[in-house]
Amino acid sequence: MTKSVLIIVGDYVEDYEVMVPFQALKAYGLNVDAVCPGKKAGESVATAVHDFLGHQTYTELRGHNFTLNATFDEVNADSYDALVIPGGRAPEYLSLDESVLSLVQNFTSSNKLVASICHGQLILAAAGVLEGKQCTAYPSLRPTVIAAGGNWVDPEPITKCFTDGKLITGAAWPGHPEFLQQILAGLGASVTNADKKVLFICGDYMEDYEVMVPFQALQALGYRVDAVCPGKKKGDVCPTAIHDFEGDQTYSEKPGHNFQLTATFDEENASEYDALVIPGGRAPEYLALNLSVIQLVQHFHDNKKPIASICHGQQILAAAGVLKGKKCTAYPAVKPQVVLGGGHWLEPKPITKCFTDGALVTGAAWPAHPEFVAQLLHLLDTKISF
Repeated sequence: MTKSVLIIVGDYVEDYEVMVPFQALKAYGLNVDAVCPGKKAGESVATAVHDFLGHQTYTELRGHNFTLNATFDEVNADSYDALVIPGGRAPEYLSLDESVLSLVQNFTSSNKLVASICHGQLILAAAGVLEGKQCTAYPSLRPTVIAAGGNWVDPEPITKCFTDGKLITGAAWPGHPEFLQQILAGLGASVTNADKKVLFICGDYMEDYEVMVPFQALQALGYRVDAVCPGKKKGDVCPTAIHDFEGDQTYSEKPGHNFQLTATFDEENASEYDALVIPGGRAPEYLALNLSVIQLVQHFHDNKKPIASICHGQQILAAAGVLKGKKCTAYPAVKPQVVLGGGHWLEPKPITKCFTDGALVTGAAWPAHPEFVAQLLHLLDTKISF
């Protein structure tokens, strides 16, 4: 039977902390519902981008709009195997909602998995479920966790997560790979053939979700994942862009998180990697002019290794001449470049639809990540079972 997970969100939930687990768990084959008190399926919550930009604490920028796929008042805790609580600012007010606290208590008393990250532990503390539990959180929540009876564990490094019985806690979104890994373990998952290496081609103003969701979703399975950018080194960052539809004729753009590169472009050997991922956003526009990027893409194509490209990433594929005769989708505005590049255009209807042709996976936009990641996993013969 397919496992089901419920995510509690609210306005100004942290952008990554809702979308990464939401889409990654769906890509792994789970049913995932996201709900918010006072809102219905199809409505959205505003998200917040929390990042460190040189101040004493994190800064907040406006994130994507996250669309709910279930109605809070209609969900039954008995239908789910696990509860996930993202952080951000939403937990501040959700921790005052008795219906939210009752839901958390229901999962806990039923001995079901509860996974909470960052400021989500404010809800756990208010629900009275931390007594005697080993727990971490965003460091500023240490006094709250201790006052609630939890056994505080420092998140050193910030990516560290902890499991105590049916409770999983993490400190911040950089910890998602371990957070997701522990959720899968808690649900009894078995992951096979995940000893893979995947390379991401990054650039300034790539789409925020389109790099981080697949990056962390693959890491959580045990993949070695490297992200490189021409002209930059390991440890450097690329600013990202948040692309969303907010009532205008085309998508809006807002600044996203800073994405830290894990490797140096000029030092990487493409032959060591099993697959290539190309995020979209605005970066592909200029990366398509870079001969080194083009040669890298051609290497993967010529060696019949999987290439997964989403949204505007197909601008790079077209420039590299690897679309000839290939069935391909992309962000609709990229259709002329796909067709001129010799590709057979496939309409992304719905926008969540992805396509695989041989070793090529293409998607149109970040809502398609569950299919996008799942199809890449299929090409790499990685299997997840429960």
